[in-house]
Amino acid sequence: SDKPVAGRGATATIVPTVPAPVAAYVPAVRTGSYVYTSGQLPLRDGQLLLTGKVGGEVSSEEAVECARQCALNAIAAVKSQVDDLDTVVRVVKATVFIASTPDFTGQPAVANGASELFGAAFGDAGQHARSAVGVASLPRAAPVEIELVVEVDWARDVRGPERDPGRWWRRLRCRW
Repeated sequence: SDKPVAGRGATATIVPTVPAPVAAYVPAVRTGSYVYTSGQLPLRDGQLLLTGKVGGEVSSEEAVECARQCALNAIAAVKSQVDDLDTVVRVVKATVFIASTPDFTGQPAVANGASELFGAAFGDAGQHARSAVGVASLPRAAPVEIELVVEVDWARDVRGPERDPGRWWRRLRCRW
C-alpha cells in the first residue's frame, strides 16, 4: 500500500491524508524534536462524522468513534512533518476537547478512544499524558477536537536537519 501506516501487524493503522485546515493555520509544526498539531476535528473525506454535544445529540459511543477519527487525523498531521512515522519516539501529550452538555461527566471515557488508538499505533511510545476537557462548543459544531504533541528522532528522519536549521550545534556534535 502507498498509504502511511502507524504500527505493525494486527495493530497497523492506515493513516488518512491530513485534512485541510478550516481556517488560517497549518495542520502541524515541527520545532526541534517535537511536532505540535493544531486541533484536529473528526473529519473523514472532508466531512464531519457528527455534529452536536456529547450527552445531547451525540452518544458517548459515537463520541468515542469521533475521538478515534480525530486521533487518526492528528497522526496524519504528524506524518506531514516527518518522513516516516517510525521516527516517533513518544506521543508526549494529547489534549482532548469534548463539546458536552453541562451534566455530562464522561469526558475521560471519550478521550480513551484516542488514547487506545495511539497505543495500538505506536505501542509503548503511544503511552502519553492527557487532558480530557469538557467545553461548551467546538468549531463547526464538532463533538470532539484533539491536539497532539509528539517527540521524533530527528537523526532518523531525513527532514530533521533541514527542518531545524537553527539547531546548528546538533549538526556540529554529529561531526565530532
